[in-house]
Amino acid sequence: MPTQINWIALSVFIFFFALVTIMGFMASRWQSGSSMEHLDEWGLGGRKFGTWITWFLVGGDFYTAYTVIAVPALVYAVGAYGFFALPYTVLVYPIVFVIMPKLWKEARDNGHVTAADIVLGRYGSRWLELAVAITGVVAVMPYIALQLVGMKVSIQALGLGGEVPIAAAFLILALYTYAAGLRAPALIAFVKDIMIYVVVLVAIILIPMQLGGYGAVLDSAREAYDAKGGATGLILHPQQYLPYATLALGSAMAAFMYPHTLTGIFAAKSANTIRKNAVFLPAYTVLLGLIAMLGYMAYAANVHVDSPNDIVPALFNTLFPSWFAGFAFAALAIGALVPAAVLSIGAANLFSRNFWKAYVNPQVTPANEAKVAKITSLGVKVGALACIIFLPTQYALDLQLLGGLWIVQTFPAVVFGLFFKWFRAPALLIGWAVGISLGTWLAFSDGIKPVHTLMIGGDAYSMYTGLIALAANILAAVVIQLLRGKRDALPA
Repeated sequence: MPTQINWIALSVFIFFFALVTIMGFMASRWQSGSSMEHLDEWGLGGRKFGTWITWFLVGGDFYTAYTVIAVPALVYAVGAYGFFALPYTVLVYPIVFVIMPKLWKEARDNGHVTAADIVLGRYGSRWLELAVAITGVVAVMPYIALQLVGMKVSIQALGLGGEVPIAAAFLILALYTYAAGLRAPALIAFVKDIMIYVVVLVAIILIPMQLGGYGAVLDSAREAYDAKGGATGLILHPQQYLPYATLALGSAMAAFMYPHTLTGIFAAKSANTIRKNAVFLPAYTVLLGLIAMLGYMAYAANVHVDSPNDIVPALFNTLFPSWFAGFAFAALAIGALVPAAVLSIGAANLFSRNFWKAYVNPQVTPANEAKVAKITSLGVKVGALACIIFLPTQYALDLQLLGGLWIVQTFPAVVFGLFFKWFRAPALLIGWAVGISLGTWLAFSDGIKPVHTLMIGGDAYSMYTGLIALAANILAAVVIQLLRGKRDALPA
């Protein structure tokens, strides 16, 4: 990373960061309802976002700054295996098309704000509600911290060291999120996505032109992987097929169980808005594939870094003029603001509705409920910032691997009831506990890795740990429900 400040790049960066800061504070007046002192208004934007706003918002909190940093970094490190994010984002949209409109309708009809609300309303179980809420809060925390990682890498690429710049950026984020709620990231997402598209399109056109074309890029990457040996390469090795496929499937099932993605869904104004987005959102998958190619381009550009996370900033600093590098780093940093804001709002909604209202003050007024959520959103950001400042970055990255494993264990409780009424709360709760316990134990026994190897009949099968745990979760729920029969009854 550069040790001297690039003043031209920094000036461009500050201009665009100031622009979205102003937009963030102005967002409280954009499409505002009668009052921001209500969780529907502050935490869900009044539930009236149309197709385009929802498209930018969901895409903005689903494709993050860390995506732009981490996917090329993974491709740079391991090659084709890093592309598992592409089939995962292809698989996820049929799931969105079929499931999310039903979930949105259930939430809208009953005034639900979170997945835990839906579970409580459907099964009448405080314990199952608590399990879903705790899982959601714990699973989003590493993601918020990782937005800071993406922002930190971008700021350091400008030549700014230390923690003060990143702390200042997140203080600004915290203030306008407190004031405007979900409207702030929804409005900023327009700027963020346009900037990211510009950066990626320029990069995938101009960088290969400077490096001799895509043929030269792929040849350089192939030579580098051949020199590394092992399981790296431009194509998958046979032993990678099963883990690649299960990572894609498990990640797709987990993606829209997270509080931040569900927040974007619940904020839509209609079920048809969600269906349209399921059709349009794959455009982001095309973008993701182009972003991943930057990992190959780094070899052709002969870029050397201490950490793979520095690949994209180093590539831009090497091959682009300072003004465009500043624009690119601003896009990456702003790309961290949108998901970080929605993540903190999703966690705050869970705390206010499913902890504070459920156990501390059941008679809380809508205004005080919104106030608790606002304060919680500040606390979540401070906690994530403390993790980045005081803990090694790798620790946060390791925790993130557990996020998907944990959140996918809520899939049966949140989704199954949309299609059939056979399961009852005790069976789903025990299934959740089995999945969480088994998955966590396997992940830690493997050194916090996302893939576990099963030995069956003397043959080794490597699979996504979250999917193994989910299978145990569902099996346990089925067995318990069969044993209990019809002794459990859903609330009238």
